[in-house]
Amino acid sequence: MEALFILFGAGLLAGAMNAAAGGGSFVSIPAMVFVGLPSVAANASSTVALLPGTIASAWAWRRDFRPFDGIPLRTMILISLIGGLVGALLLLVTPQHAFDVLLPWLLLIGTLAFAFGRPLGAALRRRVRIGPGAVTGAQVPLSVYAGYFGGGVGIMMMAVWSLLDDADIRSMSAARTMLVSAANAVAVLCFALAGPVHWPETAVMLVAAVIGGYLGAGLARRVPAPWLRGFVIAFSLAMTAVFFRRAYG
Repeated sequence: MEALFILFGAGLLAGAMNAAAGGGSFVSIPAMVFVGLPSVAANASSTVALLPGTIASAWAWRRDFRPFDGIPLRTMILISLIGGLVGALLLLVTPQHAFDVLLPWLLLIGTLAFAFGRPLGAALRRRVRIGPGAVTGAQVPLSVYAGYFGGGVGIMMMAVWSLLDDADIRSMSAARTMLVSAANAVAVLCFALAGPVHWPETAVMLVAAVIGGYLGAGLARRVPAPWLRGFVIAFSLAMTAVFFRRAYG
């Protein structure tokens, strides 16, 4: 019963964070591990649990989407689908002990991307411009990362896309949710077929994440964005430290 409360509370928080600022996987994956799931299964189950909220966000952004200049949308979607599949397959063949060691580093990468991705992208944008070919090429490893782990990948995508000439950052928020959803959706299908998903725990978190996502939209309207981002960063750093101690302590 205690595990169910932990999973439900984590799902509420993860859904609210994703709706308000992002970073929900920094809550959902640790919660799955803390209730006893192996880390690979925790990662896969977390991806499944948070997918409905991601798809809902993509649907909400649908009217704000603008195509990339010089890059067909179908190309970006295809790359995201294939990359998400490759990332999911890589996760499934990663030995459990290896992923236990790798997980804190993935959390750290995601946390740093969340904390510094936007300002770094803005700083680079003032000095660097890249073309459609470079954006398309960068989407390949980003999509693989999304299928494998995905923490902070939306911020990483935005940072790269911001270097594209004439990039409209606001409209690219819609593209981010669409392409992250595509990568996650094919990863979820792979995980569901391959069997590492723990469905009872996933179902509890999924329901809670949907509720949290609805509540988080209202929270985002009332709480200043810097406060929300600060909370996500502080929480993510704490979880990263816990998992470094778990893996190496």
